[in-house]
Amino acid sequence: MTESVLDRIMEHQDDLRKEGPEADRLGRLADSTVDTMKAAGSIKMLQPKTHGGFEVGVREFAETVMATAALNPPAGWVHGVVGMHPWQLAMADPRVQDEVWGEDQGTWMASPYMPTGMATPVAGGYRMSGRWGFSSGTDHCQWAFLGATKCDEDGNPVTPPTMLHVIIPRGEYEIIEDSWNVVGLKGTGSKDLVIEDTFIPDYRVMEYDRLIDGSQVREAGLSQTLYRMPWSCMFPLGITAATIGICEGLLAEAMNYQRARINAQGTAIKDDPYTLYAMGEAAAQIQSAREGLITNAEQIWDLVDAGKEVSFERRAAGRRNQIRAAWQAVRAIDEIYPRCGGTALRMDKPLQRYWRDAHAGLHHAIHVPSTVYHAATLSGLGVEPQGALRAMI
Repeated sequence: MTESVLDRIMEHQDDLRKEGPEADRLGRLADSTVDTMKAAGSIKMLQPKTHGGFEVGVREFAETVMATAALNPPAGWVHGVVGMHPWQLAMADPRVQDEVWGEDQGTWMASPYMPTGMATPVAGGYRMSGRWGFSSGTDHCQWAFLGATKCDEDGNPVTPPTMLHVIIPRGEYEIIEDSWNVVGLKGTGSKDLVIEDTFIPDYRVMEYDRLIDGSQVREAGLSQTLYRMPWSCMFPLGITAATIGICEGLLAEAMNYQRARINAQGTAIKDDPYTLYAMGEAAAQIQSAREGLITNAEQIWDLVDAGKEVSFERRAAGRRNQIRAAWQAVRAIDEIYPRCGGTALRMDKPLQRYWRDAHAGLHHAIHVPSTVYHAATLSGLGVEPQGALRAMI
């Protein structure tokens, strides 16, 4: 692949930038945006080469998500979320891989993974019902990963709790059209999904714990470093990269706006040392967040590539660093946006949209610092975290 996905995205940067407001109006990505992303191969970056993918490294993936998000925040978010699903599908039963990619290697898959479905075992698989929120990019997807709680034959959750990821075609779930009315990331179209008493064959089911402990990829026989990366590094990577990219987009819009701006005191911003200092400091924070996220992922990549175990302590530290990068970038734009004056509040100006979308990105569960920071600190003290402190690590 001589021309990268990023190269192809940047060829359409003007169009992607213009299509951001259209996504907000539609409550989903514009069809033209999806066409550009499909032609560029955005969602195939982590897809196995055996099914037409590119198998790129973590830096290339994160940097492409960031660049897309800086141009068109909801497109970057969808890239970061939907773009992770081929990575997981690579570890699934070959039968479901053929179902998803057999006729169209450009097929997109939605999620979410929250285990709000109830999966009851039956002969050959499970019967499942449930409702899921936050299915980003779902209008443009033909399959979905859905989280479920495994139940016994009477429909009661098993002990200890077991989380499943089920793979289901679009014809077997309903998209709730009016379920995404939000203040930020409107253009992601992260609508609710519903299924009722649907049969899921065994080969379309994956156990979350087996993804976390690496047994899933070992059983799949994948030797590539990409697929042996920890779930807790890969899944957050796209989401945090998108959030940081949105902050980079706001910075770019602010710099462009401030070039010719005169403040309320009649001073040109380029002659205002206070605003220049604040924006310079914020720009450095955003750059630090970018490099911190990528460096963290590459360090874990190097461990995996060398055949070394990525311990719980290292995974927890990685999650801590990833969360910190997102919060660092968003806090930085809070120093930029208020210094852009009252005009920046107007809904026909792009700054408010970037600001709303970046803050919405922090609301994702993968950016909640509490238990992760707790677990990372305990691990550093030589104490093995238990229970909920191990979640998503």
